[in-house]
Amino acid sequence: MDSSYALPWECDHASLAERAAAEAARRIVEGELASGQLVREADLAAATNMSRTPAREAMLQLGAWGLVTLVPKKGALVTVLTDAERRDLLAVRMMLETTAAAELGSHPERTAGLVAALRDPLERQRAALDATDPFAFAAADYAFHVRLIESMGNVVVAGICADLGPRFARLTYSVAASRPDTMASLLAGHEELAELIDAGDVTGFSARVREHVAEGHDLGRAGR
Repeated sequence: MDSSYALPWECDHASLAERAAAEAARRIVEGELASGQLVREADLAAATNMSRTPAREAMLQLGAWGLVTLVPKKGALVTVLTDAERRDLLAVRMMLETTAAAELGSHPERTAGLVAALRDPLERQRAALDATDPFAFAAADYAFHVRLIESMGNVVVAGICADLGPRFARLTYSVAASRPDTMASLLAGHEELAELIDAGDVTGFSARVREHVAEGHDLGRAGR
């Protein structure tokens, strides 16, 4: 898997702290570490069989990803995925994707490469849908959207996407796990978006992105 489109737990990490942060992030996304739960350095160290120092570094990384709030001398609290955060994350993603679409409109020579790049995450989403695997689907969903966004070639934006990756995955997982039928509608929306890109329909793409968010991320239902 191309590491530039991978989530932390999908990558090979060199340091103990990186591995601990990636594993804890996965547990938070899947809800094994619940919203509001206190996570201590000692607990993280014990769970990953390492010393307190890399566990402390892992805590800092989890905070940078927005998955925990650090509490001095106590540890960290797993953040709560609120409706406000859902709206904010989706607004950021929508803004970046429509900007990427406009960039493609100005650089049509990039379209074929992007359409080809989208095939892998679409195939992964189909496999996850067939297996009713919301966690794998969330990872493939992130890969699809980050490919769209990074097609504009902005390295700063690419860094932002990487930092927000675990939160985007958590957002999609929360919806897909609570409403498995949503995976089919999200996949159908992605297939339509890929077709619009292939056709060079920037206006249609921008409109479909907004519909896609409304259809797949019903905030009223998702927050229940």
